[in-house]
Amino acid sequence: MVPRQASLDKAIEIVQQAIEHDQAHNHRQACKEYMEALDYFMLALKYEKNEQFKLLIRSKIDDYLSRAETLRKHLSAPAGATQGGGVGGAMHAKRIDSGADEETKKLRAGLAEAILGPAGNDVTWDDIAGLDAAKDALKEAVIIPIKFPLLFKPGGKRKPWKGILLYGPPGTGKSYLAKAVATEAKSTFFSVSSSDLVSKWQGDSEKLVKHLFQMAREMKPAIIFIDEIDSLTGARGDGDSDASRRLKTEFLVQMDGVGHDDTGVLVIGATNIPWQIDVSIKRRFQKRIYIPLPSLEARQRMFELHVGLTPCELTKQDYRSLGEKTEGYSGADVSIVVQDALMQPIRKFIAATHFKPVQSEPVKWMACSPGDENAVEKSWSEVGPDELFEPKLTLNDFTTALSNVRPSVVEADIERHAQWTKEFGNDGS
Repeated sequence: MVPRQASLDKAIEIVQQAIEHDQAHNHRQACKEYMEALDYFMLALKYEKNEQFKLLIRSKIDDYLSRAETLRKHLSAPAGATQGGGVGGAMHAKRIDSGADEETKKLRAGLAEAILGPAGNDVTWDDIAGLDAAKDALKEAVIIPIKFPLLFKPGGKRKPWKGILLYGPPGTGKSYLAKAVATEAKSTFFSVSSSDLVSKWQGDSEKLVKHLFQMAREMKPAIIFIDEIDSLTGARGDGDSDASRRLKTEFLVQMDGVGHDDTGVLVIGATNIPWQIDVSIKRRFQKRIYIPLPSLEARQRMFELHVGLTPCELTKQDYRSLGEKTEGYSGADVSIVVQDALMQPIRKFIAATHFKPVQSEPVKWMACSPGDENAVEKSWSEVGPDELFEPKLTLNDFTTALSNVRPSVVEADIERHAQWTKEFGNDGS
């Protein structure tokens, strides 16, 4: 499916959920889903070529952004301004100047919701298979300056990195790496996307960018993670609107940090299409790390991580075999394969016409063939919730899943990333 259509379908699906929550007066969840849908609408707009469809998508963006802002205003009562940001949001609320004007308070309250608190994330380095070079680069840029500040004394020549760009095919773990950084760095972590920084009100988008960096400086050490950064910082041209140009200019100014002490503030961007990022903004990302498709060892480890504690008959050699069979699969593809395999025993259970007892006290039933010893004719609906014997995953379940799930990344996309890496980046595998 083309990126435009896939993004549009996803946007519509999320909007429908948002409307249902909105009608049920579950406004906080509705607001969250409206904003999530806007990300996909923006992505669809980027790939759309038909001008009439572009106008239609823009009108939907305006409508749902307006509704989300209305809900945010409704939710930003004195106690509500910090709820979305967890611990970080509460910290931010204390730092807002009591004399700030109402507009600034509103903008900052919205950005506070982008702060990822400890309760919202538990991803660690160990949860990410492979990508050792990318992990080392992030540790060098984030963990070391925080833990050993004496290595980066004011006035010294050794400076921590100010900007890191993670790029590569979809589903390779760029956002996952950023979440691991958030966990390991123990610093304020802002996770934002285009919907958090784009407003239909003239001048508000660049104000949001300015306040985002101001808040990061106030709460440092801080990390600003911008997902799908190409949707905000595409190459400047004659077709740009005034609002888009002002947004990119403000982003450039803030990343330069002229007149500000940006020590302790790191910007991490993630994109699937780095060649569409404006040249000037690309230069601000001093480290550009390619996140490639996982290696054989990484895929093997991914299968083990995704299976987790699920009862399973697979051996180390079976996992190795699965890694060999999934050459060209992204991390997201491997996750889908495992999810499909996990559903295989359930499908057999639903389709079964006979069950046999495998335990007497308490009784447990397992789906079986009609010719099996002690087989009893019954359907799954006749088995009680506590009477089912959980079947173990087998290699056949994964073989069936592999026949259902194909890799989502095409060779041409990999070649283009490899060429861009050769010219501008570093390999993070």
